[in-house]
Amino acid sequence: MSDILLNVEVREKTGKGGARESRRAGKIPGILYGGERGPIAITLERKEVVKAVKSGKFLSHVVRISHKGEVQSVFTKDIQFHPVTDEPEHLDLYRVEAGQLIRVSIPVRITGEATSPGLKRGGTLNVVRHEVALLCPADTIPDELVISIAGLEIGETIKISSVSLPENCRPVISDRDFTIASVQGRGGKDDADDKAESDAASAAAAASAADPKSGKAAAGGKAPAAGAKAPAGGKAPAGGKAPAGGKK
Repeated sequence: MSDILLNVEVREKTGKGGARESRRAGKIPGILYGGERGPIAITLERKEVVKAVKSGKFLSHVVRISHKGEVQSVFTKDIQFHPVTDEPEHLDLYRVEAGQLIRVSIPVRITGEATSPGLKRGGTLNVVRHEVALLCPADTIPDELVISIAGLEIGETIKISSVSLPENCRPVISDRDFTIASVQGRGGKDDADDKAESDAASAAAAASAADPKSGKAAAGGKAPAAGAKAPAGGKAPAGGKAPAGGKK
């Protein structure tokens, strides 16, 4: 849980008119819902919300709100921004209890590039997922997933099964062991793939040269035209003339 604490007030006027009035007063309208209590229209101080958003934790961590001394834990389910100013315009906050599982997207941070033998040999790092969706207890959401590629060779990958997750956290995708990052060879292919393609091409060329039915001649030659016949014994070559003085 983050250390963000926001003061809220109950909003009497709802709808677009009430939201505009709140914004003119320097506040941000929002909705608080979830749990046994019903949805409540609220307002928050704009300066507090802007500061919370800039902290980088407001959208991926449980925060606290305070109303007349009562403190609740909430999670930001949605935030709407102004299309021009990019300022927050509306918030949807969801009540959570300690230990309650919530879905969050956790950023990935790669380390160990300096000691990856694959990168030293000219390979390139391919980050497949910059964020990983997890189901985590509300009070144990990690700030990031630190993944080391130290020792990774060209063609090797880091999958979610090899990542150490916080206790009681699990990936939202559970039907496959998905890739997070890999070290690739030149041109975006692994060296093993390049060698396999080269071997396959060489084998195909050798098979073609050894097959007499392939229709191809040896190097420097040409294959005879399909259906061609040997010249008849008593006829002149095509386009030629009979010897001088000769008669039929």
